Amino acid sequence: MIALPELGEYNPFYQPYIDQLKGVDLLSKLSTQKVEIAELFKSIGEERANYAYAEGKWTIKEVLNHINDVERIFTYRALAIARGDLQSLPGMDQDNYQLNARKNLRSFDSLINEFIAIRESSIHFFNNISEEESLKIGTASNNPVSVRALAGMVVGHAAHHIMILKERYL
Repeated sequence: MIALPELGEYNPFYQPYIDQLKGVDLLSKLSTQKVEIAELFKSIGEERANYAYAEGKWTIKEVLNHINDVERIFTYRALAIARGDLQSLPGMDQDNYQLNARKNLRSFDSLINEFIAIRESSIHFFNNISEEESLKIGTASNNPVSVRALAGMVVGHAAHHIMILKERYL
């Protein structure tokens, strides 16, 4: 079991993601989200994947690509910190990542399958760390962050974007 993070274990920038976790069992939510999110995107379909709700906003396909990129990064950070890597881990520029992604050359279905694979990998990693490892704190984006906060950020980040997707796109 991974307990929810406490204040001070993450940059306040990530509070909207952590706020998504009230009453959540992180490990269970990783698994249920995998199914819920995959089913939601499959229900949208390829024909609507390039829809954006306003000029300059990401398309549905780009939102999924972003969720995939960020989950990889948060889980890598958790791995590095859990394994005792003392280096300061770099931040990311989400817009630059999006600009350089080859998402338009890929099918929406391939991005959904990628999400499932990434989430499976995250589930295996987080299910197999000890409580001691979950409490380790490292530095990412020049701020302290715990492994359990990163697990929470994986769940909360995806939940945040699914909420926006439902409110503004669907």
